[in-house]
Amino acid sequence: MTNKVLVTFESVEALMYSYVTKKVDSEHGFATLTLNRPDRLNSLNHDLLRSFAEELDVVATDDSIRAVIITGAGRAFCSGVDTDELHGGTGEGPHKAGEIGTENLRRGFKLAHEVILGIYKMEKPVIAAINGLAVGAGFDIACACDIRIASNSARFMAAYVHVGLFPGYGGTWFYPRIFGHSKAAELMYSGNFMEVEEAKSLGFLNNVVVDSELITTAEKMAQRVAAGPPIAIRLAKTMMRRGMSMDLETSLEMAAAAESITLSSEDHIEGMDALRQRRRPEFKGN
Repeated sequence: MTNKVLVTFESVEALMYSYVTKKVDSEHGFATLTLNRPDRLNSLNHDLLRSFAEELDVVATDDSIRAVIITGAGRAFCSGVDTDELHGGTGEGPHKAGEIGTENLRRGFKLAHEVILGIYKMEKPVIAAINGLAVGAGFDIACACDIRIASNSARFMAAYVHVGLFPGYGGTWFYPRIFGHSKAAELMYSGNFMEVEEAKSLGFLNNVVVDSELITTAEKMAQRVAAGPPIAIRLAKTMMRRGMSMDLETSLEMAAAAESITLSSEDHIEGMDALRQRRRPEFKGN
């Protein structure tokens, strides 16, 4: 006698389709997360955000992964939040925010904020490989990353003003810190596109390459970062993030504590030995 299991079409689709794909390069110690909703320009719906948050947690806790690349499938990095779902439905026609209530809307931000914080607070370096549009929350995801490499077709926009919304995914925190007050104000108040050349000139982008070289360039950067000493890099990222809210004296005290940890590490011994022996160090994260 066989047991019959009822599987709905929706559950089969959810099992078969991955909204965020993960590729791990175990030889070089990095992972690539790809937002995989190209038909909607990788806009963020609940399923994608949930998958994104889960995959970020996995790579954050996997010690064999030392760097992470985030990119988008198709012709966009991320076009922001799925406005249909944000307004309470996915069918045809407009949806009113009031249909699901203010409190449910507030709760709906939780997953998106989990993603932003998961990137920003991850102890490992996160590299954005930005292909095409990075708009609204997609722009904010790029802002949360440590290193940003863009294709020459990339464009950036804090699009919230166009639909009467507040930048609810970290923009009001990120933009002034990255661009300064005046440029941040222009981005938020005008909703104008920022082209890739300007983004590079403002220091937002580490590198701009042709579309066909984007992933290769990001992977080379990830390999270089992953080959470094994990403890020292982890502490450096943590100190840079927290140091933004510290005074200099406190930052120096924290730096002394961090340096004491690295001086006591096996990686430091390996680094010094490699320097004397004129060879590449092999850091183990000990």
